[in-house]
Amino acid sequence: MANPIAHGGNLHEASRRYGIPYSQWLDLSTGINPHGYPVPPVPADAWRRLPEEGDGFAASAAHYYGAPDEAHVLPVAGSQAAIRSLPLLLPRATVAIAPLTYGEYAPAFERAGHRIVPLHVTCAELPDEVTHAVVANPNNPTAQHLSAARLLQWHAQLTARGGTLLVDEAFADAMPSASLASHTNRPGLVVLRSPGKFFGLAGVRSGFVLGAPPLLDALRDMLGAWTVSGPARHAVRAAFNDPAWQHQMRLLLEAESRRLTGLLRAQRFMVHGTPLFAWTDDARAAALHHELARRGIWTRLFPANGSVRFGLPGCVQEWERLEKSLLESVRAIEA
Repeated sequence: MANPIAHGGNLHEASRRYGIPYSQWLDLSTGINPHGYPVPPVPADAWRRLPEEGDGFAASAAHYYGAPDEAHVLPVAGSQAAIRSLPLLLPRATVAIAPLTYGEYAPAFERAGHRIVPLHVTCAELPDEVTHAVVANPNNPTAQHLSAARLLQWHAQLTARGGTLLVDEAFADAMPSASLASHTNRPGLVVLRSPGKFFGLAGVRSGFVLGAPPLLDALRDMLGAWTVSGPARHAVRAAFNDPAWQHQMRLLLEAESRRLTGLLRAQRFMVHGTPLFAWTDDARAAALHHELARRGIWTRLFPANGSVRFGLPGCVQEWERLEKSLLESVRAIEA
């Protein structure tokens, strides 16, 4: 049996490992917005009736993301469902994936019979051997952000080879200017979007695949009917239709991101950030993760290179706790 893929949010594991009760932890191990969208009450029909595809859900997503139209949008039960299934629909070939990115992609493509090679994001030209490429933009966890021009250049190279560019934009809602959603009428381009991060709605398990209709039709046939529940559709549609909340939240997250990176830089950590998380590969990062955990603050450690990702605290008390624990942890490391 393959080893399970590690993710953030594994607070029960942290509680067992450090002997601190679950309720006493401050969980900063994910990049999920702590100021979740205030979902209005769920109508009774959302619980009683099966979801209907003609309810305008895909059209609402197309409008919010800027996709060409609803025919280029497929709602799925979280991006994870698409990540596991899409490799089976692409011709087996060599796939370029960054060594440090969302950990589900490489195993999914390997299970489907593809060969994985490292993606070097600084290269203008993809190697001739590469037929498909997977890019998280911005990247999770390194926060690296590629321009739309660079990605479209790669897309042109891959489609000339009969390949596909898959772009994961799970964290793009807070910085949408470089999204490729509007280009998903181009064959060979697939964009994954998730309302879970920016809207703080990870628990609804809803996501969207944006791409050419023939590929979406094949994916729909593979996944089957009713992939997104009625209550989830209600919550996500309400969030998509609230531009005032979206605007204010982008401003808030930008400010809180500056505060988070500022706290870490004040302790001489080299930090890269997005509006939803910060990441450091400082030589002290793994030790900092351990010292913060001893104080009941859970961050995401990437053991391969000892780097650490920080999510945002959600209130004044959490910010104060992080600042105090950060000072204590750095003193302990340097003692």
